[in-house]
Amino acid sequence: MEATEVMKEAAASTSELERLYRAAQLYYEQGATQAEVAEQLKISRPSVSRMLAEARAQGIVEIRVHRPTSTGMDELSERLRTRLGLDGVHLAPGDQSERVGLGLGPVTRQALAAANLRAGDVLLLASGETTYALAQQRLGNFSGVVVAPTVGGQAEPDPWHQTNEVVRAFAATSGGYPHYLFAPSMPSEALLSALQDDPGYRQVIADWNSAKVALVGIGAAPLSRSSIAQSVPRHHPNLAKSIGDVCLAFYDPQGNEITFPGNERMVRIPGETLRAVPTRIAAAVGAHKAPSIIAAANAGWFNILVTDEATARAVDRQP
Repeated sequence: MEATEVMKEAAASTSELERLYRAAQLYYEQGATQAEVAEQLKISRPSVSRMLAEARAQGIVEIRVHRPTSTGMDELSERLRTRLGLDGVHLAPGDQSERVGLGLGPVTRQALAAANLRAGDVLLLASGETTYALAQQRLGNFSGVVVAPTVGGQAEPDPWHQTNEVVRAFAATSGGYPHYLFAPSMPSEALLSALQDDPGYRQVIADWNSAKVALVGIGAAPLSRSSIAQSVPRHHPNLAKSIGDVCLAFYDPQGNEITFPGNERMVRIPGETLRAVPTRIAAAVGAHKAPSIIAAANAGWFNILVTDEATARAVDRQP
């Protein structure tokens, strides 16, 4: 190509960029409508739309979207972090109880990103409506990360109590290499014995012991729930004392675990093993869960809280 042709092409390119700039300036800075831009530049309306899109693609126009922050959100977050003795509190604005996945998704993504998981690391997921809703959101790129369940639940009718479904949904949206646990939450003694020799079961046990991050939910008091794992005898007198659970470990207002018939056969990560996971993210919404959140935090079930402003204020009001 001759030098003169190169110069002509460069000039044409510069001229086009100037036209893009002029269109963007009229529309974004001077407030002209697309029809007015078309009239001034002597071009068609569809051309204006194309040029504005091209101006954004070329970096001539930069658009920033700022999430509105409720007054006192930072102070509220810090107050809860200090009171509950946590490493971090991530708050979504307002009340997200009617849109848990979409509402808590961005702040859960922040909490997971801070954990800095690498390929080969293990991320544990609990069952529950909150974790199931979050698993269907894109929470980051977890390619190469092992994703494993914290509890059994193969025979449950509701998908959010089937922890394999939570793991599958997370892997489908955010990546990760899934490990599944093919066991009910409370197997018979014979089945529990047989599971000890199952390679898949042993692998998940190993995942529990090597995990760097766990994403769990916080359940409310058993008798107050509309949905709970079928194996849980929710009307047993001991469970009447329960204020909530984490990974099917039910606890009293002091955070101490509560036993009930069949408790020793529950397929779930042991409490001491969960507490040994370096980053334990608990996601929960609903003012009714305020006592459950406080008790679980005091007992060390989690060290990072993901919730919304309405729930945080309910926790803050608790004596």
